[in-house]
Amino acid sequence: MSISTSFDLLLRGGRVIDPASGIDGLKDVAIRNGKIAVVQSDILPTSAREVVDVSGQIVLPGLIDTHAHVYQYVTGRFGMNADMVGVESGVTTLVDQGGPSCMTFPGFRHYVAEKSRSRTYAFLSAYLVGGLEGHYYPSLYSPDGVDIDATVKAAIANRDLVRGIKAHAEIGGFARWGIRVMEMAAEIGRRADLPVYVHFGQLWGLPESGANGEDVDTILERVVPLLRSGDVLAHPFTRHPGGFVNREGEVHPVIRAALDRGLRIDVGHGSHFSYRLARKAIAAGIVPTTLGADIHGYNTHVPAPAGTPEEHADDENHPFAGQAKFSLVQAMSSMMALGLSLEQVVPMVTSHPAEMLGLSDQIGALRPGMDADVSVIREKPGRFILRDNENTEVVADRLLQPVFCLRAGVRHDAVASILPQAVAA
Repeated sequence: MSISTSFDLLLRGGRVIDPASGIDGLKDVAIRNGKIAVVQSDILPTSAREVVDVSGQIVLPGLIDTHAHVYQYVTGRFGMNADMVGVESGVTTLVDQGGPSCMTFPGFRHYVAEKSRSRTYAFLSAYLVGGLEGHYYPSLYSPDGVDIDATVKAAIANRDLVRGIKAHAEIGGFARWGIRVMEMAAEIGRRADLPVYVHFGQLWGLPESGANGEDVDTILERVVPLLRSGDVLAHPFTRHPGGFVNREGEVHPVIRAALDRGLRIDVGHGSHFSYRLARKAIAAGIVPTTLGADIHGYNTHVPAPAGTPEEHADDENHPFAGQAKFSLVQAMSSMMALGLSLEQVVPMVTSHPAEMLGLSDQIGALRPGMDADVSVIREKPGRFILRDNENTEVVADRLLQPVFCLRAGVRHDAVASILPQAVAA
């Protein structure tokens, strides 16, 4: 390559926001051999083989979705196509939350991680069955369905892809088995030295015998002491019982104590998100660390995979009935509609998740020498209606939309069928 064309690609004139590098301003991003080469102002266009004008657009480190469900087919209707949720939606890195288990992880590695154009990691399920359609089959998620030794062994042996452990703390499970499953998951996390990502908010229905003396509003305060710094509390804004806001409409005081101890909060948006409860939590100073989209086949209405039981194939009364289309970038718009700034939201999908995964040296930044994972989005002004699963509507004055991303320097346009269309107010 001659000196006059020292770069393969130049993204020119965009607003570059890279929290990890302390950059926020009009910059050019030069890429060579699939790596970030230079980020600076006024790079000569003649220095690159290809120049893409991104003026008026926002250039970010490749977006990281901390809550994906992409173990397609194996996890039934939950599992989405990784590239549909990933690079085709402007997202370069996905973290599957609890799809694979110690038994099924080889399949995840071979069929998802190695085959996808998106960078794909996993939080290994604490349960042997992994992320099956557990809201239909809760008996699979009892303490008898957890093998601590096998899960620790699998997590350690697959540390390149396994970055944490997925667990659930919700009233349906507590009513059946008490806190035992959660204690086992916490032990797996400690022994594997990996963060534990804990789902809060009712997931499984109550057994026929009822709550069995369990109080949904005490789950948080009983679970938090089991956790360590770096563990993650998910679904802070859930509309389901057992979240951060109790039945009295108050934010649990244990949340502030948990943050002070170094625990993190992931939005886990998806079907759990409530604008009403999010406002309460944010007003109480609860600002999430990371923003996972939690897209799955039950909140995007993707056709059911072949072989799905007929009684579940078109079930509109399932516990996750939701919007037809969604994306991580749309989740960013949701957070901004709640009053958070773009500058507050960007770290939630770049530098913070990279830290959560222990991969800050590889992803989440635009540092020279790192893989050229880059997301380009546009900010569309106007008045747009956003709706949650309680059918609460908010009017946003800005809507973020993905344009394209680069994954290791390779361009992928944002063409996913699940990307929502703007709805004007």
